[in-house]
Order: sequence, then C-alpha cells, then structure tokens
Amino acid sequence: MANLKPKAADKTDDLDFMPRVLCAAEAASDVKATDIVAYDVRGLTLIADSFVICTANSEPQVRAISAKIQSALRDIGVKALHVEGESNSGWIVLDYGSVIVHIFKKDARAFYDLDGLWGDAPKFPLELD
Repeated sequence: MANLKPKAADKTDDLDFMPRVLCAAEAASDVKATDIVAYDVRGLTLIADSFVICTANSEPQVRAISAKIQSALRDIGVKALHVEGESNSGWIVLDYGSVIVHIFKKDARAFYDLDGLWGDAPKFPLELD
C-alpha cells in the first residue's frame, strides 16, 4: 500500500501564506495586541506553515483582536476555516489553513506556553508599530 502521508518537502516551499501572516499580525497590532510573534513551523508540523501568537489584556480585547483579524483577512479575500474558543476562556484560535492565529490573555498564554513548545521554530520578522 502506498504511503499517503505528506512529506515535509510537499509543504508550501514558497511564502504564499505570508500575506495572511502579515495581515493578521498588523490587524492584531492595530487593536493593541502585545507580544506578537509569527513562527515558521514548516517542516515541524503538518497542520500549518505558520503560527501567529499574540496577547490581549482583557476579554473585550480578545474579542476585538479576533474581530479585527477576521475582518482584515476577509478584506483580502481570506475567510477563517474554523474559529475555536471564547474570549472568556482566555484563548481564541483562528484557523486559516496554512496560518493559525492564537489570541491569548496573558495568563492563558503563559499556561499553555505555545512559545515554549514552538520556540525552536524560526520567527518571521514582523515590522509592526
């Protein structure tokens, strides 16, 4: 039987997902998200090419960041495949296929420590105000 599992080399070799990464990061920055990072996880996981992670200071800010990112990406023709979580849980995940955005309140970000889990992955440079 043929091996149907994709190989790392089958992943996106170019950076066609970068407009989504930059749009999400800029939208998060626009509503004062902090500690915004974008990890290059190609070759490390099959679920995405990049994880964008940011921090919000409150539940209303978690909602605002999520809404702003979804609106900004819709404006460039990209709709979320799936949205998981609630602002009162301290964590919302926006799945855009090759890009997954994690919006955390500070305590949830520390607890789940995705930065520690994916910290060996290279970071994409983000030029944010």
